[in-house]
Amino acid sequence: MSQVPNGRVHTIFHDVRDLTPFREGYVRTPVRGLADGVNDVLSGVLSGRDHARLSLVGGVPRLKMLSSKPAKAMHEAVFSSTEPDRLLAFARTNPGWAGLCHIMAGLLVYKHGGFLRASELLQRGLTTRIDDDASQFSAMYLGQVVTRVEVAERIEVPVLFSEESVFLALAHCLRDMGMTEAALEAVAALPPSLPSALARCTAAFSLERHRDVVGWTEGLLNTDDLSAALLLIRARSQRARGDFDSAQAALKEVLRRRKTNLALKNDALTDRALLALDQGRRTLTPRSKRTAPPAELESMEVIRKDAEMRRLWENDFRQLGGE
Repeated sequence: MSQVPNGRVHTIFHDVRDLTPFREGYVRTPVRGLADGVNDVLSGVLSGRDHARLSLVGGVPRLKMLSSKPAKAMHEAVFSSTEPDRLLAFARTNPGWAGLCHIMAGLLVYKHGGFLRASELLQRGLTTRIDDDASQFSAMYLGQVVTRVEVAERIEVPVLFSEESVFLALAHCLRDMGMTEAALEAVAALPPSLPSALARCTAAFSLERHRDVVGWTEGLLNTDDLSAALLLIRARSQRARGDFDSAQAALKEVLRRRKTNLALKNDALTDRALLALDQGRRTLTPRSKRTAPPAELESMEVIRKDAEMRRLWENDFRQLGGE
């Protein structure tokens, strides 16, 4: 959580903006992942656009008639390239555009799964200043570029071109390479949102910073699949801290909403079973307290045992007498 000037505390998952760069996130499963790949190819064929290029919302934005020669070349490189080399070649001949070129090349490589090279290109682009022409081009033409970013395990969010798309993609690259501290730093300054909170808590959980995860997710409710995924991370941090009651409450919140993704519900049920094992229970229901038997029941039990012993003794006596 972070402190704001009026003294109130804002959580890192509550985005107060009217418009955000995020589109609806989703849980990636093997079946859905295959379907998404097929859909990408089909949509590329139907639109006449190679699916290996940067993804767009809508069609390619039209170039202004009076655009400069560098803007025309950059437009062609961004929206027609399937490899980053064209963007990098343009960067070498136009230093004022180099930062933007490296960022777009990094996002393209990220889409193709080259996380090491993508991280290098994105970091280089973020540390290279661009001139006014490149900045104006970015604002005018790149708003429709969308990057599907993995913000947590199996959780992907389409993000329009923005600081969020760049830093979240960079954080995923760094997590994939085992540079978890750097990944956490990459998203620490992003505005509050569920996607950035997921990326942040995923990195913090891997670093066993469970106290931070619990603090950052205080007050979270299951309003969609992204919040349900974040609640799962919260529950696991609480379990790691030994706060079993709070972990149980977080898992209950995941299961409360009927439309929660089935994979997330299954994860919650699995975590609930592990929680029960940690507490030494054999069932998922809370352990009931046993009440001590009344004194009358104890007396009756003694009398019953005494009568049974007497019956056995008399039976043995009769057998001896019959012999």
